[in-house]
Amino acid sequence: MPSTFERGFVKVCGVTNVADATMAASAGANAIGLILAESPRRVTLEQASEIAARLKGEILRIVVFRHQEDDVILEHLDALDVDAVQVHATLSPSLLAALRERPLLVVKALAIDGDEFDDFDESRVDAVLVDGPRPGSGVAHSWERLRLRNFCVPVIAAGGLNPANVADVIRSTNPWGVDSASGLERSPGRKDRALVERYVANARDAFVHLGVT
Repeated sequence: MPSTFERGFVKVCGVTNVADATMAASAGANAIGLILAESPRRVTLEQASEIAARLKGEILRIVVFRHQEDDVILEHLDALDVDAVQVHATLSPSLLAALRERPLLVVKALAIDGDEFDDFDESRVDAVLVDGPRPGSGVAHSWERLRLRNFCVPVIAAGGLNPANVADVIRSTNPWGVDSASGLERSPGRKDRALVERYVANARDAFVHLGVT
C-alpha cells in the first residue's frame, strides 16, 4: 500500500461490480470507491470483499462510510482487505485512533458548505475529500471555499464531477486528486466505459498542464 496519495490522483467511486472495477483500472484510474453507506451505489460486505479481492494490487481500493456507528465501521473493516477508508460525517477520536492502528490510509470527507470545513484538523488524516452538500447527488457546487482554505494534506475534489467539467475544476482549484461517481454512470451503480475513459483522460491532461506527470 502506498504511504500517501500520489499527486494527480483519479478516483472512480460508487463501483458496484467486478467488471466496472476492472474497467476503471484499465482506463487508468488510481482508485475505486466501494460504498458501504446508504446510497444507490451501496454494495454489500460480500460484494465489496469480492471486488477488493479481484483488484488487489491493481488499484487503490477505498471503502466509504457515512453515518455509521464506529463499531460497525470497524467490524466491516475486519472483514475486508482494502487499502484506504473514507469517512463522511463524524470521525470520532476513538474511531480515528482505531483506524490509525490499521495499515490503512484515512480520508476525511468534508462538505464544502459545512461548519467542519473550516474547523477540522486535517493533520490527523492522510487526505481530505471536499464534497458537495449532498454526496453522490451529482450536483456541481461552488469551489470558492476550497480556493480560500489551505490544507496541509492532499485534497481530493468531489461533487458533481464528470468528463465535461473535471479539467476546469482541476485548473481552478489545483487539487491533489479528483473523485466522481454519478457523473460516470449510465444508470445508478453502473459505470459507462466511455464516460470513465474520458473522465480519466481529461483529468490526466489537466494535471499535466499543471506540471503533474
